[in-house]
Amino acid sequence: MITIQPKKGNLLIAEPAIIGDVSFNRSIVLLAEHSQEGSVGFILNKPLDYSINDLVPEVEANFRVYNGGPVEQDNLYFIHRIPDLIPDSVEISLGIYWGGDFTKVAELISSNSIKEDEIRFFLGYSGWAAHQLDDELKSNSWLVTENVYKNEIIGKDYESFWKEKMLEFGDEYSIWSNAPENPNYN
Repeated sequence: MITIQPKKGNLLIAEPAIIGDVSFNRSIVLLAEHSQEGSVGFILNKPLDYSINDLVPEVEANFRVYNGGPVEQDNLYFIHRIPDLIPDSVEISLGIYWGGDFTKVAELISSNSIKEDEIRFFLGYSGWAAHQLDDELKSNSWLVTENVYKNEIIGKDYESFWKEKMLEFGDEYSIWSNAPENPNYN
């Protein structure tokens, strides 16, 4: 499998070899930043048992919250595809935006002006120091792919996402698509 060099907006797909890694087993990470100083991303397919209302009671909505990664898990982050509604957001790429005015987000959700497939909330993020991600790529922990879903990735179903990517890669990866998440269940 040939992968591309990582850049903002790409997806990191956890290799089957990283089984047992509590944070990243079967993860798909959207890279929000990648530079010589390091990388930042959000795990797209690890939902938590929280809604935004559980964490911010004044926001009356049951939008699911995801585990963004092992760094700063006491902080709430969000990506979205509605920059015209959320001031101060920063484009990652392909019409996907990071952050912005949370007070405005809370107002928009409460007034039903934002749909759940337009925004995704995370507790924590995934972070790599300078060259750390490059080292992990060399040790075959990740595959890097283009984000073919563009901003539609925000509403992507999380349940079958990793399996779907393994099947797309074909050959030796397709066998992993049906393996149990925990090999002890085999």
